[in-house]
Amino acid sequence: MANTELHRARAWWETVKTVAFALLLAGLFRTVLFQPFWIPSGSMKETLLIGDFLFVNKFAYGWSRWSCPMGLCPFEGRLWETLPERGDIVVFHHPISGDDYVKRLIGLPGDQIELRRGQIWLNGTPIPQRPDGDFVETAAPQGPGGHQPRCQNRPVAGGDCRKARSIETLPNGVSYPVLNITDRAFGDTTTSYTVPPGHVFVMGDNRDNSLDSRFEQAQGGVGFVPLENLIGRADRVLFSSAGSSLLAFWTWRGDRFFHALN
Repeated sequence: MANTELHRARAWWETVKTVAFALLLAGLFRTVLFQPFWIPSGSMKETLLIGDFLFVNKFAYGWSRWSCPMGLCPFEGRLWETLPERGDIVVFHHPISGDDYVKRLIGLPGDQIELRRGQIWLNGTPIPQRPDGDFVETAAPQGPGGHQPRCQNRPVAGGDCRKARSIETLPNGVSYPVLNITDRAFGDTTTSYTVPPGHVFVMGDNRDNSLDSRFEQAQGGVGFVPLENLIGRADRVLFSSAGSSLLAFWTWRGDRFFHALN
């Protein structure tokens, strides 16, 4: 009887150690290497869609306090810092709200940025945009929040929601689609921004549906983002679901599984 109880105690202890080790590995994986991220809004369409699931590469730029959940890493600045590149899709910690955002990096420290009628001027040079038809999606609620897409046209429910698409190309050769819903004075045309040291300038690809560095934090935007607040780079969509529930397998986007991002 005693041997049986001892065997059970040892088996229980081995189970506890195995679970603890697995949790430790999972914590290290999330803290040091990759962090899962769901796309909750349409600010990065068509590059990222509502319901895309991806892992953020946390060692792309080195580690900061925000590499740990709730900013608990016990150091300031960045360890093994690598400066991001223009065109990177970055996930960052919002300086005020504390939420995690995903946008495209447009400006590096020292860059001068201005928008004129929807076109970016970077350090005095216009960034070319080539018209590329329309981005078309269904005019229906999207994701768990049931967000209705904004459209350039006025479709009936279930019809085609259209947005004008252009291909934008940065000086380093990175190209990506940007969408336009409407021509507006606020956001499409701005004053000139100079990115301060230790910060970056970010924008959403769905330009008229993105609160980004064009807007100050008091306006609901993000302003200039401190380099320390960068969590990592988004490189690939692993899974995607267009429905309100992950279990709704008939809404899975099979063509976006392991989809590489530009």
